[in-house]
Amino acid sequence: MAEPVTTRRVVRFRDLSTPFDDSLVVEEPLEIRLDGTPLAVVMRTPGSDSDLALGFALTEGIITTPRSIASIEDLGEGRWNLVTAEGVDIDAARFQRNFYSTSSCGVCGKASIDAIRVAGARPPEGPVVDADVILSLPPRLLQRQAAFHETGGLHAAAVFDTAGDLLAVREDVGRHNAVDKLIGHLAADAWPLPRIGLIVSGRVSFEITQKAAVAGISLVCGVSAASSLAVDLAEEFGMTIVGFLREGGFTLYAGAERIRGIDAPD
Repeated sequence: MAEPVTTRRVVRFRDLSTPFDDSLVVEEPLEIRLDGTPLAVVMRTPGSDSDLALGFALTEGIITTPRSIASIEDLGEGRWNLVTAEGVDIDAARFQRNFYSTSSCGVCGKASIDAIRVAGARPPEGPVVDADVILSLPPRLLQRQAAFHETGGLHAAAVFDTAGDLLAVREDVGRHNAVDKLIGHLAADAWPLPRIGLIVSGRVSFEITQKAAVAGISLVCGVSAASSLAVDLAEEFGMTIVGFLREGGFTLYAGAERIRGIDAPD
Protein backbone atom coordinates (compact mmCIF):
# COMPACT_ATOMS: atom_id res chain seq x y z
CA MET A 1 0.00 0.00 0.00
CA ALA A 2 1.26 3.47 -0.87
CA GLU A 3 2.34 5.67 2.02
CA PRO A 4 0.41 8.87 2.84
CA VAL A 5 3.60 10.92 3.29
CA THR A 6 6.68 11.34 1.09
CA THR A 7 9.72 13.63 1.05
CA ARG A 8 11.12 16.16 -1.41
CA ARG A 9 14.25 18.30 -1.39
CA VAL A 10 13.17 21.91 -0.87
CA VAL A 11 14.67 25.26 0.09
CA ARG A 12 13.15 27.20 2.97
CA PHE A 13 13.85 30.91 2.91
CA ARG A 14 13.65 33.06 5.99
CA ASP A 15 16.79 35.15 6.58
CA LEU A 16 18.96 32.50 4.91
CA SER A 17 18.25 29.82 2.32
CA THR A 18 18.38 26.36 3.93
CA PRO A 19 18.03 23.19 1.82
CA PHE A 20 16.46 20.24 3.60
CA ASP A 21 14.22 17.22 3.02
CA ASP A 22 10.63 18.21 3.69
CA SER A 23 7.59 15.95 4.25
CA LEU A 24 4.76 16.29 1.74
CA VAL A 25 1.30 14.75 1.72
CA VAL A 26 0.86 12.21 -1.08
CA GLU A 27 -1.89 12.94 -3.61
CA GLU A 28 -2.76 10.13 -6.02
CA PRO A 29 -5.78 9.08 -8.09
CA LEU A 30 -8.16 6.38 -6.94
CA GLU A 31 -10.65 4.83 -9.33
CA ILE A 32 -13.93 3.57 -7.92
CA ARG A 33 -15.85 0.92 -9.85
CA LEU A 34 -19.21 -0.73 -9.31
CA ASP A 35 -19.41 -4.31 -10.60
CA GLY A 36 -16.56 -3.46 -12.94
CA THR A 37 -18.06 -0.23 -14.29
CA PRO A 38 -15.89 2.84 -13.56
CA LEU A 39 -17.84 5.41 -11.53
CA ALA A 40 -15.32 8.10 -10.68
CA VAL A 41 -11.69 8.98 -10.18
CA VAL A 42 -10.97 10.93 -7.02
CA MET A 43 -7.68 12.52 -6.00
CA ARG A 44 -6.91 11.30 -2.52
CA THR A 45 -4.20 10.49 0.02
CA PRO A 46 -3.52 6.71 0.08
CA GLY A 47 -4.91 4.89 3.09
CA SER A 48 -8.36 3.59 4.08
CA ASP A 49 -9.09 3.24 0.36
CA SER A 50 -11.81 0.61 0.76
CA ASP A 51 -13.51 2.83 3.36
CA LEU A 52 -13.31 5.72 0.90
CA ALA A 53 -14.93 3.65 -1.86
CA LEU A 54 -17.77 2.52 0.41
CA GLY A 55 -18.28 5.95 1.93
CA PHE A 56 -18.33 7.56 -1.51
CA ALA A 57 -21.01 5.13 -2.69
CA LEU A 58 -23.13 5.87 0.36
CA THR A 59 -22.81 9.66 0.47
CA GLU A 60 -23.32 10.03 -3.28
CA GLY A 61 -26.57 8.06 -3.09
CA ILE A 62 -25.31 5.20 -5.25
CA ILE A 63 -26.31 2.78 -2.50
CA THR A 64 -28.58 3.40 0.49
CA THR A 65 -27.10 0.78 2.81
CA PRO A 66 -23.69 -0.89 3.09
CA ARG A 67 -25.51 -4.21 2.90
CA SER A 68 -25.88 -3.56 -0.84
CA ILE A 69 -22.17 -4.30 -1.21
CA ALA A 70 -21.02 -7.90 -0.86
CA SER A 71 -17.30 -7.19 -1.12
CA ILE A 72 -14.75 -4.53 -2.07
CA GLU A 73 -11.98 -5.71 -4.38
CA ASP A 74 -8.52 -4.21 -4.58
CA LEU A 75 -7.72 -4.38 -8.29
CA GLY A 76 -4.29 -2.83 -7.82
CA GLU A 77 -2.79 0.43 -9.08
CA GLY A 78 -5.35 2.53 -7.21
CA ARG A 79 -8.44 0.77 -8.57
CA TRP A 80 -11.19 -0.51 -6.26
CA ASN A 81 -14.31 -2.40 -7.28
CA LEU A 82 -17.53 -2.49 -5.27
CA VAL A 83 -19.28 -5.81 -5.82
CA THR A 84 -23.02 -5.65 -5.23
CA ALA A 85 -24.78 -8.26 -3.15
CA GLU A 86 -26.97 -10.90 -4.73
CA GLY A 87 -30.32 -9.48 -5.76
CA VAL A 88 -29.09 -5.85 -5.79
CA ASP A 89 -29.58 -4.18 -9.18
CA ILE A 90 -27.90 -0.79 -9.69
CA ASP A 91 -27.48 0.97 -13.03
CA ALA A 92 -23.85 1.95 -12.57
CA ALA A 93 -23.78 4.00 -15.78
CA ARG A 94 -26.32 6.41 -14.27
CA PHE A 95 -23.81 7.44 -11.61
CA GLN A 96 -20.68 7.81 -13.73
CA ARG A 97 -18.87 11.09 -13.26
CA ASN A 98 -18.22 13.11 -16.39
CA PHE A 99 -14.70 13.88 -15.21
CA TYR A 100 -12.47 13.22 -12.24
CA SER A 101 -13.02 14.86 -8.90
CA THR A 102 -10.14 16.98 -7.67
CA SER A 103 -8.99 16.93 -4.07
CA SER A 104 -10.73 20.28 -3.48
CA CYS A 105 -14.04 19.50 -5.17
CA GLY A 106 -16.40 16.89 -3.82
CA VAL A 107 -19.19 17.41 -6.34
CA CYS A 108 -17.38 17.81 -9.67
CA GLY A 109 -19.17 16.13 -12.56
CA LYS A 110 -22.64 16.63 -11.13
CA ALA A 111 -25.14 18.09 -13.57
CA SER A 112 -26.98 20.36 -11.16
CA ILE A 113 -27.55 21.28 -7.53
CA ASP A 114 -30.73 19.19 -7.58
CA ALA A 115 -28.70 16.14 -8.64
CA ILE A 116 -26.41 16.59 -5.63
CA ARG A 117 -29.32 16.38 -3.20
CA VAL A 118 -29.29 12.62 -3.06
CA ALA A 119 -32.51 11.54 -1.42
CA GLY A 120 -31.23 10.63 1.99
CA ALA A 121 -33.37 10.27 5.09
CA ARG A 122 -33.82 13.33 7.27
CA PRO A 123 -31.10 13.29 9.95
CA PRO A 124 -32.19 12.44 13.51
CA GLU A 125 -33.07 15.06 16.09
CA GLY A 126 -30.07 14.32 18.33
CA PRO A 127 -27.49 14.57 19.62
CA VAL A 128 -27.70 17.47 22.08
CA VAL A 129 -24.21 18.60 23.10
CA ASP A 130 -22.98 21.11 25.68
CA ALA A 131 -21.30 24.21 24.30
CA ASP A 132 -18.21 23.45 26.41
CA VAL A 133 -17.95 20.05 24.73
CA ILE A 134 -18.08 21.70 21.31
CA LEU A 135 -15.28 24.06 22.38
CA SER A 136 -13.11 21.13 23.45
CA LEU A 137 -13.17 19.47 20.02
CA PRO A 138 -10.48 21.35 18.01
CA PRO A 139 -7.53 20.52 20.29
CA ARG A 140 -8.71 16.92 20.56
CA LEU A 141 -8.85 16.67 16.77
CA LEU A 142 -5.45 18.31 16.35
CA GLN A 143 -3.87 15.76 18.69
CA ARG A 144 -5.10 12.96 16.42
CA GLN A 145 -3.88 14.49 13.13
CA ALA A 146 -0.64 12.55 12.84
CA ALA A 147 -0.01 13.10 9.12
CA PHE A 148 -0.93 16.78 9.38
CA HIS A 149 1.70 17.30 12.06
CA GLU A 150 4.26 15.78 9.71
CA THR A 151 3.24 17.61 6.53
CA GLY A 152 0.87 20.48 7.35
CA GLY A 153 -1.07 19.51 4.23
CA LEU A 154 -4.05 17.34 5.15
CA HIS A 155 -7.67 17.83 6.13
CA ALA A 156 -9.16 15.79 8.94
CA ALA A 157 -12.65 14.62 9.85
CA ALA A 158 -13.78 12.99 13.08
CA VAL A 159 -16.99 11.85 14.71
CA PHE A 160 -17.65 12.53 18.38
CA ASP A 161 -20.16 11.60 21.08
CA THR A 162 -21.96 13.85 23.55
CA ALA A 163 -18.97 13.73 25.92
CA GLY A 164 -16.68 15.04 23.18
CA ASP A 165 -14.75 11.81 22.79
CA LEU A 166 -13.52 11.27 19.23
CA LEU A 167 -14.74 7.87 18.09
CA ALA A 168 -12.82 7.80 14.79
CA VAL A 169 -10.56 10.14 12.82
CA ARG A 170 -9.51 10.12 9.17
CA GLU A 171 -7.12 12.39 7.23
CA ASP A 172 -6.91 13.13 3.52
CA VAL A 173 -5.74 15.78 1.10
CA GLY A 174 -9.41 16.25 0.18
CA ARG A 175 -11.75 17.31 2.95
CA HIS A 176 -14.68 15.42 1.38
CA ASN A 177 -12.47 12.30 1.05
CA ALA A 178 -11.72 12.44 4.78
CA VAL A 179 -15.46 12.44 5.46
CA ASP A 180 -16.08 9.56 3.03
CA LYS A 181 -13.28 7.51 4.61
CA LEU A 182 -14.79 8.16 8.02
CA ILE A 183 -18.35 7.25 7.00
CA GLY A 184 -17.19 4.17 5.11
CA HIS A 185 -15.26 3.00 8.16
CA LEU A 186 -18.24 3.49 10.48
CA ALA A 187 -20.79 2.04 8.07
CA ALA A 188 -18.87 -1.20 7.82
CA ASP A 189 -19.63 -1.78 11.53
CA ALA A 190 -23.06 -0.21 12.06
CA TRP A 191 -25.81 1.18 9.86
CA PRO A 192 -27.70 3.43 10.42
CA LEU A 193 -24.98 5.32 12.26
CA PRO A 194 -25.48 6.14 15.94
CA ARG A 195 -26.37 9.69 16.96
CA ILE A 196 -22.98 11.35 16.64
CA GLY A 197 -21.50 14.67 15.57
CA LEU A 198 -18.98 15.43 12.85
CA ILE A 199 -16.06 17.86 13.06
CA VAL A 200 -13.87 18.84 10.11
CA SER A 201 -10.58 20.70 10.19
CA GLY A 202 -11.57 23.24 7.52
CA ARG A 203 -14.68 25.01 6.30
CA VAL A 204 -18.16 23.52 6.34
CA SER A 205 -19.00 23.37 2.65
CA PHE A 206 -22.09 22.15 0.85
CA GLU A 207 -20.61 18.76 0.02
CA ILE A 208 -19.58 18.17 3.64
CA THR A 209 -23.10 19.01 4.83
CA GLN A 210 -24.69 16.89 2.10
CA LYS A 211 -22.55 13.86 2.95
CA ALA A 212 -23.38 14.25 6.64
CA ALA A 213 -27.10 14.49 5.86
CA VAL A 214 -27.07 11.32 3.78
CA ALA A 215 -25.18 9.50 6.54
CA GLY A 216 -27.71 10.63 9.16
CA ILE A 217 -25.33 13.00 10.98
CA SER A 218 -27.25 16.06 12.12
CA LEU A 219 -24.50 18.07 13.87
CA VAL A 220 -21.56 19.35 11.79
CA CYS A 221 -18.72 21.50 13.16
CA GLY A 222 -15.81 23.13 11.37
CA VAL A 223 -12.85 25.23 12.43
CA SER A 224 -13.46 27.61 9.53
CA ALA A 225 -16.48 29.27 7.94
CA ALA A 226 -19.65 27.70 6.61
CA SER A 227 -20.86 28.44 3.10
CA SER A 228 -24.29 29.87 2.35
CA LEU A 229 -25.35 26.72 0.50
CA ALA A 230 -24.26 24.55 3.44
CA VAL A 231 -26.43 26.62 5.78
CA ASP A 232 -29.36 26.52 3.35
CA LEU A 233 -29.12 22.73 3.18
CA ALA A 234 -28.84 22.48 6.98
CA GLU A 235 -32.00 24.53 7.42
CA GLU A 236 -33.78 22.43 4.79
CA PHE A 237 -32.87 19.15 6.52
CA GLY A 238 -33.05 20.37 10.13
CA MET A 239 -29.32 20.12 10.83
CA THR A 240 -26.96 22.05 13.10
CA ILE A 241 -23.97 23.88 11.61
CA VAL A 242 -21.14 25.29 13.74
CA GLY A 243 -18.24 27.20 12.18
CA PHE A 244 -15.18 29.21 13.24
CA LEU A 245 -14.74 26.73 16.08
CA ARG A 246 -11.49 28.00 17.51
CA GLU A 247 -9.93 30.32 20.09
CA GLY A 248 -12.58 29.61 22.69
CA GLY A 249 -15.62 30.42 20.59
CA PHE A 250 -17.73 29.44 17.60
CA THR A 251 -20.38 30.70 15.22
CA LEU A 252 -23.74 28.92 15.17
CA TYR A 253 -25.31 29.08 11.72
CA ALA A 254 -28.31 26.75 12.12
CA GLY A 255 -29.89 24.29 14.55
CA ALA A 256 -29.47 25.93 17.96
CA GLU A 257 -31.59 23.21 19.59
CA ARG A 258 -28.64 20.79 19.57
CA ILE A 259 -26.23 23.07 21.45
CA ARG A 260 -26.89 23.28 25.19
CA GLY A 261 -25.64 26.33 27.10
CA ILE A 262 -25.99 29.16 24.57
CA ASP A 263 -28.55 31.91 24.22
CA ALA A 264 -29.95 31.58 20.70
CA PRO A 265 -31.77 34.51 19.09
CA ASP A 266 -35.52 34.27 18.63
